[in-house]
Amino acid sequence: MASPTEWKVPLAAQPRPQDYPFDLERALSAVVGLHALIPPDAFTAPTLGTERAGNGVLIDDGLVLTIGYLITEAESIWLHLGDGRVVQGHALGFDSETGFGLVQALGDIDLVPLRLGASDAARVGDAVIVGGGGRTRSVAARIEARQPFAGYWEYLLDDAIFTAPSHPNWGGAALISTRGELIGIGSLQLEREQKDRHINMIVPIDLLKPILGDLRAFGRVNRPARPWLGLFANDFDDKVVVMGVADRGPAGRGGIQSGDIVHAVDGDAVSSLAEFYRKIWALGLAGVDVPLTISHDGITFDVVLASTDRARLLKAPRLH
Repeated sequence: MASPTEWKVPLAAQPRPQDYPFDLERALSAVVGLHALIPPDAFTAPTLGTERAGNGVLIDDGLVLTIGYLITEAESIWLHLGDGRVVQGHALGFDSETGFGLVQALGDIDLVPLRLGASDAARVGDAVIVGGGGRTRSVAARIEARQPFAGYWEYLLDDAIFTAPSHPNWGGAALISTRGELIGIGSLQLEREQKDRHINMIVPIDLLKPILGDLRAFGRVNRPARPWLGLFANDFDDKVVVMGVADRGPAGRGGIQSGDIVHAVDGDAVSSLAEFYRKIWALGLAGVDVPLTISHDGITFDVVLASTDRARLLKAPRLH
């Protein structure tokens, strides 16, 4: 990932103040650069790295909303303001189901927070801004689609937002409506079927509202955890194919290997990632046994994996 000072949006894609019925510069000033350092022995270090950079959005006094993978297991966080100031932050909370992360600034941020809007009101074709800190780091875009999204890391959104053109530093970027309100947080860049064209996947802000209080109070949502297998997969030609397994995860301990094909969960056939995840989660809470039908090199067999709560493998945030 690029550092907060290494990227700039082409002039043709930058939003113009005269096109919006709100103070564009003021709204974008609430978006800050974020730089996180993670210990080398952290569970997520091999897959997400030990140095992560992206964006965050000030949504309350000293409270910065970002995408959770940037701050998971972080031992130090730095917030880069648009005027060059740097403020230390603390990883306050993370929710693996939505993907949101919260950072508490440990110094004063004298900026106006960005108001939370209603992502349910956003429609395909709507003009939006995918915002970094300032106009030169923001993209004038449109909503291209609203549809389910299944990620290979046991992640599923029923109604993700997809925007184009894509933002070059999408992680934690603000999705801002034409009302000047925050309606989503940038998560990924995905490649379209057309060569050299990309879109951003955005987590809708309405998913934050029911859990924000818990994240602020407890650092996680106060609900039982879903079962997690530590299995990275994708779907091809109506088949769920294992791409890898997490170290120390249930799938790795159970002998699941890259290239395995998952045919069924507890006897029910699966042909897509979304279907696979929903059937696992329907079995019960974290710790439930998950029976799978697997094939490897043409041999089909059954295996039972003892699921777990993925949070148990993560380093807790350091207190400052």
